[in-house]
Amino acid sequence: MTRAGGVTRRLAAFSDLLVRPHSWQPLEALYARVRALPPSDQLVMGLLAVCAVTAAIASLFALEQSILVTVPAYGGTLVEGDVGNPRFVNPLLAISDADNDLTALTYAGLMGLSGNGTLVPVLAQSYTVSPDGKTYTFTLRPNAQFSNGTPVTAADIVYTVQKAQDPALKSPVYADWAGIDVTAIDSHTVRFVLPRPYAPFLELTTLGILPAQDWKSISDENFPFSQLETRPVGAGPFKITSVSRDSSGLITSVALAANPHYALGRPYLNGIRLTFYSRTEDLASALSNGAVQSAYGISTPHALLAPYSRVFGVFWNPSENQVYARAEVRKALSLAINRTALVKNALGGYATAIMGPVPPGSGITEVPIPAESNYTAAAANVLEAGGWTYDGSAREWKNAKTKQTLGNITLRTSNAPELKNVALAVQHDWQQLGITVSVELYEPGDLSQNVIQPRKYDALLYGEVIGRSQDLYAFWDSQEQNDPGLNIALYANKTVDALLEDARTNPDPNARLNDLQKIETTIASDYPAAFLYAPDFVYSVPSSLHGVELPQIASPADRFATVSKWYQETVRVWPFFAR
Repeated sequence: MTRAGGVTRRLAAFSDLLVRPHSWQPLEALYARVRALPPSDQLVMGLLAVCAVTAAIASLFALEQSILVTVPAYGGTLVEGDVGNPRFVNPLLAISDADNDLTALTYAGLMGLSGNGTLVPVLAQSYTVSPDGKTYTFTLRPNAQFSNGTPVTAADIVYTVQKAQDPALKSPVYADWAGIDVTAIDSHTVRFVLPRPYAPFLELTTLGILPAQDWKSISDENFPFSQLETRPVGAGPFKITSVSRDSSGLITSVALAANPHYALGRPYLNGIRLTFYSRTEDLASALSNGAVQSAYGISTPHALLAPYSRVFGVFWNPSENQVYARAEVRKALSLAINRTALVKNALGGYATAIMGPVPPGSGITEVPIPAESNYTAAAANVLEAGGWTYDGSAREWKNAKTKQTLGNITLRTSNAPELKNVALAVQHDWQQLGITVSVELYEPGDLSQNVIQPRKYDALLYGEVIGRSQDLYAFWDSQEQNDPGLNIALYANKTVDALLEDARTNPDPNARLNDLQKIETTIASDYPAAFLYAPDFVYSVPSSLHGVELPQIASPADRFATVSKWYQETVRVWPFFAR
């Protein structure tokens, strides 16, 4: 048999398999016709049959691909770098950013943060608020469980809150919960009664819940030293599986796995590994060489940006120097600062210039930045209109009527690279106004204890962490001027006091937003501080990571708000199978 003949017979046999019927009469007839053809024609018929089948399969595949949708799939692990060393993976004791990061991943509260910054139920299924705004009643999800599979009950919520209220524990969240009564109505219902209406209360219910069964036998003295601090049992999206330490006992990395019992559904990622570094420079190097895939505070081409809920500015202290009691002096010094250049040159562009006390992204219309061609001239005009004249030989401004001088400013701030750069930019702009400016840098603890608490400064470059609730009471109410109050500008305005009070008690969100708008406008027009900028939160992630949504950031741990929806793997499915 020739090779050509063998090929012909095999193709004919293949066509026979394709078209030979066994039960349908029309196809039996077609089969007989094909068999009657010469071998060469049978070969052509076989090739045509192959082409037809191939075309049909290709068409079906193309149709399927046009209809199928890509959806997240389970799988993948994210390796993230962090600065610091965690000690307390516990919502009642977490202090450092490293503590809070791990706590956010392993614990869950009644409420949680969504990707757009709104509060959504997590362990809670629903809640109601009494008409007077003082009673909140939560119903738990029936499927709410801790990572070990035990149910979350109202008793766990009561235990966690009452432990936060225990003064012996010295919890950082003690002040948030003081005076609030918490009661378990039944195993799935818990009630909070506030001594007075407090509109941002829901924000407090993001507090991670402890399993009472595991913690109730541990004394206050032993609470910080329990093995549960680094091997927590929480109801968050992930659970810790292993902890690595160095020779001195410091935690160097923590491996976490997806919690299959998470109330909002198992996370897509199989796991997250957090690796800890002592310095930002070391973390940046690890990110650059691929030792870690993601980190915050370091810019890369794939970095995501979100507004930080904090503001920075220079705060005046009229009690230390009466010249700052003059409105025109405060205004002139504020207008002399070129905020656009400051953000670009001192902060690398990772900030938003501001003129008021409310951070961007709060839903109000911000006071606009002056569009000046000459900031020094604009500031000088304000001083001259207020009766001040400049003495070039003495390098100071003088007011003949009040007998005051403005010539030397000592600007105090923290010894941090960012703040040092900003202080030097402010120094430059004020010196353009003919004023001598000296910058004093302090270590953070020293600045707080010896400068801020006793109010020993005439000009202080500092930042205020506002928080998502936009509650500015502690920063601007006249009753908060003295330590431990946070009114470091010693500001007093009865109209603002009333607005601050209404903004934290009024249950109507639109009314609160209107109050916030008036607070922004009024305080900005009084110039109690030279508000400068709100920093951007920078989060570098790999291009392979999807689903990351960043809300307005109050704490770096807020970047994990939607971590259960992050994914690296995908699969294509028919639309009716897509979630």
